[in-house]
Amino acid sequence: MPLLIRVLRDPGTVQGLDDAGWDLLLRQADAANLDAYLLVLLEDAGLLDAVPAAPRAHLEWTRVGAAGHARAARYEVRQIGRALDGLGLPLILLKGAAYAMAGLDAGRGRLFSDIDILVPKARLPEVEAALMMHGWITTHHDAYDQRYYREWMHELPPMQHARRGNSIDVHHAILPETAPVRPDPARLRASARPIPGEPHLATLSPADMVLHSAVHLFFDGEFDKGLRDLVDLHRLLTQFGQAPGFWETLPARARELELGRPLFYALRYCPRLLGTVVPPAAQAAVASEGPNAALLWLMDRLFARALLPLHASCADAFSDVARFALYVRGNWLRMPPLLLARHLFHKAFLSGKSDTQAA
Repeated sequence: MPLLIRVLRDPGTVQGLDDAGWDLLLRQADAANLDAYLLVLLEDAGLLDAVPAAPRAHLEWTRVGAAGHARAARYEVRQIGRALDGLGLPLILLKGAAYAMAGLDAGRGRLFSDIDILVPKARLPEVEAALMMHGWITTHHDAYDQRYYREWMHELPPMQHARRGNSIDVHHAILPETAPVRPDPARLRASARPIPGEPHLATLSPADMVLHSAVHLFFDGEFDKGLRDLVDLHRLLTQFGQAPGFWETLPARARELELGRPLFYALRYCPRLLGTVVPPAAQAAVASEGPNAALLWLMDRLFARALLPLHASCADAFSDVARFALYVRGNWLRMPPLLLARHLFHKAFLSGKSDTQAA
């Protein structure tokens, strides 16, 4: 088991580390985009004062970076809210921005590269126009990419602010139009919760936040931040799981939204890798949503590699194969075969040519 995983499961593990151990731990945490969270973890465990001077200095620098990141994110959310103020829509935040603005435990030490919001599909033209009027521009100019996002995906092409450089992803759903499973976005919006003290800001409900995080991790094909996303799930489950009725609501909501399979994986791998406490009744409630025994055997071996930090010390001879297999699987889950073949062909052989011609 990689050192970082052992520390995430039991922070007291750091007490026996020598200089080489600390160097390895910090490198693995950096590769997983979890170095700021490592600081939070050790601080909460009362272990920060026992950290040697050099790694302590590194961790303290992550505190400075995380604080600056949080201020910038709050400012950007305010600017997005100002841009959309006249549309009469609640600003529903997703993923990292939601965790941070709602003051959730999952937001402490959680860094994110863009701000994700959820709006009704019918209002996309108004939302995009309002954002453009306030300085956001699309970052994908290739005609194929524009069609890919606008016809098939669950979001607009990513937008970036012309002056500040900050990015925003405008979602109208949590899975693509072409996916065989399509949770009703209207149900997600209807269950959204306002953020106390933040007028016009909202997040998904606790159960929906967990399900969206599970979808993002287990329906995607990119695992460079897989462990970070699994830690998100661990922290959400740990915090929300203390509320009465949560563990009964979560499987029922997954069935309602047709998201039993990603929840099955979340409740399987969070305890296995991170020691998340999940009631047996909750695991039993989603057991039928899992794959057959042979496929589950395979998925266990693929995820056991792909969910580790993207660092040489965590890899074996099959790690690249596992990540590639899950990349193919992620695309397969998002598109029907003919569209997938066309998309991969375009990306492999035509996208660079289109960019050159456009330049």
